[in-house]
Amino acid sequence: MDSSTCLELALEGERLCKAGDCRAGVAFFEAAIQTGTDDLRTLSAIYSQLGNAYFYLGEYDKAMEYHKLDLTVARTMGDRLGVAKASGNLGNTLKVMGKFKEAICCCERHLSISQELEDKVGEGRALYNLGNVYHAQGKHLGRIGPQEPGGFSDEVKHCLQKAVEYYAANLRLMEELNDRSAQGRACGNLGNTHYLLGNFTQAISYHNERLAIAKEFGDKAAERRAHSNLGNAHIFLGEFETAAEHYKKTLQLAQELGDRAVEAQACYSLGNTYTLLRDYPMAIHYHLRHLAIAEELTDKVGEGRACWSLGNAYSATNNNEKALHYATRHLEISKEIGDKTGQAAAQMNLTDIRKLLGLPPTPVDSELSESAEDVKSRTRRKSMENMDLLKMTPDAKGVLRKYQSEDAGIGSLSSDDSHPVNGPSFNTSSHADKNASVNEESSMDDDSFFELLSRFQSKRMDDQRCTLSIDSNKENQPEQPQQQVPTRREGGSLSSTGSTNGTTTPSDSGANNCGVLEELMESIAGMQSRRMDEQRASLPQLPGLNNQHAILQRLSVAASDSTPLPDDNFFDMLMRCQGSRIEDQRSSLPNDGSLPQSAPTVPDDDFFSLIMRFQSGRLEDQRSTMPLEASRNSTHPTTDEEEPPSSAQSAGTKDGLVSRLVKGRK
Repeated sequence: MDSSTCLELALEGERLCKAGDCRAGVAFFEAAIQTGTDDLRTLSAIYSQLGNAYFYLGEYDKAMEYHKLDLTVARTMGDRLGVAKASGNLGNTLKVMGKFKEAICCCERHLSISQELEDKVGEGRALYNLGNVYHAQGKHLGRIGPQEPGGFSDEVKHCLQKAVEYYAANLRLMEELNDRSAQGRACGNLGNTHYLLGNFTQAISYHNERLAIAKEFGDKAAERRAHSNLGNAHIFLGEFETAAEHYKKTLQLAQELGDRAVEAQACYSLGNTYTLLRDYPMAIHYHLRHLAIAEELTDKVGEGRACWSLGNAYSATNNNEKALHYATRHLEISKEIGDKTGQAAAQMNLTDIRKLLGLPPTPVDSELSESAEDVKSRTRRKSMENMDLLKMTPDAKGVLRKYQSEDAGIGSLSSDDSHPVNGPSFNTSSHADKNASVNEESSMDDDSFFELLSRFQSKRMDDQRCTLSIDSNKENQPEQPQQQVPTRREGGSLSSTGSTNGTTTPSDSGANNCGVLEELMESIAGMQSRRMDEQRASLPQLPGLNNQHAILQRLSVAASDSTPLPDDNFFDMLMRCQGSRIEDQRSSLPNDGSLPQSAPTVPDDDFFSLIMRFQSGRLEDQRSTMPLEASRNSTHPTTDEEEPPSSAQSAGTKDGLVSRLVKGRK
């Protein structure tokens, strides 16, 4: 097979990927790599398309591998535009993998090269990607702590403000280029980011602009996202009627698009909105529709939320029998999916409803009330019972035994009435001895503590030590046995030294010292050489390239260039990237079931917190307090995100690059 066969396979893979069959396209691209080619541009295009295909298949490690190869080839050819595009693709992949610092480095390189080449389209894509990375980083950091829009930490707000800056720069550039489609995406993302920052009026302004542009292009999906985001923003401004109108349009568009999950989300949002409007019959109507779709899609989390909302709505209308039914279902579903917060909320609702119906409390209710009343005493009692166990370290046990023996001696002597004169004198001396022993114990406590600490810490240090393996035969020479002459010492024992009287001569001592020093130096050299070998960079191995020595030639030419390749910016970027490697080694906190699970039929913005805020004063309408944490779904974005650009990746991938190569050759 020759290079033409490789190109034909790549063209077929590109066609399949454009048709949506990325898995089959990957097979053709990999076959093209197996065939091989001498053309670096063809190889770069194949790497780029393979990275894009693996990106859409969700195999991000492989996508990053091929985008790195594409970057290597582009640098080897001196293709600055190719370096920019490959860097953008790497930034998108790293963002999805949660490696935000590395993603920012790649996107900034994409931006700087595009500005250097005066590539306005590439610059716009780089600005858009940087906004996406900072937006994703802000949402990632915002999972911990306050999660209400406008109430995030300063670190999260900083990331979101950076996202606003890059989105605004992208919008200005797209207005210069008169790219209405890109303007719509920028407006949508600006609206989402301002929403998270709590700037709801600005968010509404951008979402209205996004809606107008979507209508220009007849983009129903974008219209649906704009209406949903507008409804969320109006909710936080207290404009519930307007929010309901936007949610109804969201529901209508979802039905036109045939998206059952989004239809369920719209019903759920409408149910919560009508609850805020105190229109409980309408709220029940939409929550029942949400429950039906959740059951159809087997979304257990969505079923639990629907039952929770229905129980509260029926309780507000004094229909306590149905409220009891749905609260019971909510408890069963929460136990099934391991939602501890949902279980607690459902149990509290059941307790209140059973009291209203005059039903006896269940054993679980009794346990909950008992634990609520006696939690302090139980905690106190357990800690006091374990107090002696905490003190009984090995050193404390020894001191305790010493005092026990002294107490036993004092008791036996003081109880002897036949020696009354010796009693006081014994007590005085024993008291002095006891004081001395106490002083000795106080000084011994510090030593014992540090001795105990060093004993346990030394084990940890030993676990971190590396075993030294000395390779005495580094040159792979045949080993020769050394002849040792046994001699007899003065005591009659044999010795392998040359001295016959058992003593070591100065010459022998110097030889021994030299031998030890040589062994030490050889040991150090052996260990350090391995460390150096581990840090050496291997020459690039490009799969699919038939003529590997061409890479070496190009690298040597680049090295002989008057401008050195690594500069200060490179090392600065390297340090920033390496700084996050330690973060990759940290272990995440175990999931004890308190984190919410994925729920396709539940929208990202639940307004249980708003319902609590508006109804907390009316106990007859809302009889239980619902924890805020359970009403949020942090595994999804907080808003309807904008779709990426229509290209393979928004970094400006080489769409149809293989086809362009063929046309160029013709």
